[in-house]
Amino acid sequence: MQNLDTARQNYERNGACILRSVFDASWLKLVENAIDEALQNPGPHSERYGPAGAERFFGDLDMWTRSTLFEKFVRESPAARLAGEIMGSSTATFLYDQLLVKEPGSQERTPWHQDQPYWAVSGRQVSSIWLPVDEAPKDVALQFVGGSHKWGHAYNPSHFADGTPYVGTGLPELPDIEAERDKYDILAWDVSPGDCIIFQGMVVHGAPGNPRAGRRRVLSTRWLGDDARYSKPKGEVAIPTTLPDLPDGAPFEGPGFPTVWRASST
Repeated sequence: MQNLDTARQNYERNGACILRSVFDASWLKLVENAIDEALQNPGPHSERYGPAGAERFFGDLDMWTRSTLFEKFVRESPAARLAGEIMGSSTATFLYDQLLVKEPGSQERTPWHQDQPYWAVSGRQVSSIWLPVDEAPKDVALQFVGGSHKWGHAYNPSHFADGTPYVGTGLPELPDIEAERDKYDILAWDVSPGDCIIFQGMVVHGAPGNPRAGRRRVLSTRWLGDDARYSKPKGEVAIPTTLPDLPDGAPFEGPGFPTVWRASST
């Protein structure tokens, strides 16, 4: 396993880092089985993206609330510890999980975006762990605009299903990254099962379609550190899917937002 200090430095500088071989075969098998269950029993927030009849990009949220397999991963896998250590936090609190499956031949891009403007969350210690259970070469894996988490700007989210902008946020539109890729430091890695990418909530990222023969199944788990707070923004908000009974500025806590890892416990 690569040195965590080096990964943390890359995360701080670029907004994203890759960790190699940090999830063993037993965790990958559990996630594969959990994904199979989720595809057979989609939840209330599931969506299929793309033109009618050609929806080859599937997403779902909050699987851990209805699946013991996803819950086991959240509570017992290395994910919480890795998130906490990379964020430089003494705790890692779970926000939500997200499933992203691109079937072979999918042309649907994951649009360039920042995560945090979709969420009612403030703070710098906010991260995601992107864990594929299939080979994800860099031409189909998640890509990042290096250093964009330091731009100091939040940009308006858009709906993945149809590209329409969120309403009432007052945020500006994100620059057209794809049209001007040569202007940016685009980071991408070949990611194998067992590897994961950890990235900060404000880094700009997106992903190509999946024209290859193999599936691209990914579990993303979202984590909050010591400085993260509930902060309901103006206008539309996607996450949490049910707004919590928390005062503005409060830390996330309670059964829906378990603190899974504490540095003092290791």
